Amino acid sequence: MPHQLTDPMEMADMPSVSSAEPKSAAAAAQRILRVGVVGCGVMGAGLAEICARAGREVRVVASGDQGMARGKRRLERSLENGARKGKTTDADRTAVLDRVSFVTDLTDLADRQLVLEAVPEDESTKLEIFTLLDKVVEDPEAILASNTSSIPIAKLGRATERPGRVVGMHFFNPVPVLPLVEIISSLLTDERTAAVTEAFVTDVLGKEVVRAGDRSGFVVNALLIPYVVSAIRMFESGFATAADIDRSMRLGCSQPMGPLALADLIGLDTVTAISRALYEEFKEPAHAVPPMLSRMVDAGLLGRKTGRGFYSYG
Repeated sequence: MPHQLTDPMEMADMPSVSSAEPKSAAAAAQRILRVGVVGCGVMGAGLAEICARAGREVRVVASGDQGMARGKRRLERSLENGARKGKTTDADRTAVLDRVSFVTDLTDLADRQLVLEAVPEDESTKLEIFTLLDKVVEDPEAILASNTSSIPIAKLGRATERPGRVVGMHFFNPVPVLPLVEIISSLLTDERTAAVTEAFVTDVLGKEVVRAGDRSGFVVNALLIPYVVSAIRMFESGFATAADIDRSMRLGCSQPMGPLALADLIGLDTVTAISRALYEEFKEPAHAVPPMLSRMVDAGLLGRKTGRGFYSYG
């Protein structure tokens, strides 16, 4: 279970993760008390929630006032859903909200000990953010982590002057529910960085960890996205309807969700970005983005988050 700390103000006065003691990764992870999150979409709001639930003081950077309002609402809605299902109390909800603040300037992350980047899957945007974080975050031992689904961590690390402190922390949607986190070390990532990150994910956040190599798609998406893309091609060819494709995989393979409904949940823009990254690295025809998928993204039909993808959502 996540380690709970009751007073964020007291936590903020404790030494930084760069202190000589304690030396163990587990103890160092417990001393990460100030977390920054860049981006407050579905993933960013989820990351803020689980870190705040674990007693950490969280500062979320939004792209502007509208993004900040949407991010706050996502967090509130998730906590309300948890309370309705009996998973949280009103006191828990209040405590989490009190631990999360929203800003619009990356410079407000200067005192963070861990920063989680969770912006859309665009390489140039992520590279720019890591370059700025390197200049802004004051603690040289702070961990700069990306929630990227496919972009090589080495590229993000080289955008900074501290590539040894850059690591991948790939969570899955919905973040508060799904237990897995992929930890990705590049050839430049210090082993201690990876060890402290893993300890934070397991001991503080209460998640399960898989270590993955720094290649496009890591473990899960390298297996999942070709399957999803194959289903899209089947639908595009007219071989079967979307409903029949999904029903076949649910009833015939005991999958909780069919591949096209899953694509809508992930976001068709994200599926496209991962598919493109896989194709660029491995040049496998099965990884190429189907024309239908490209047209849907161009039309703004991104799945659940826009209300329409392979299915419509009221």
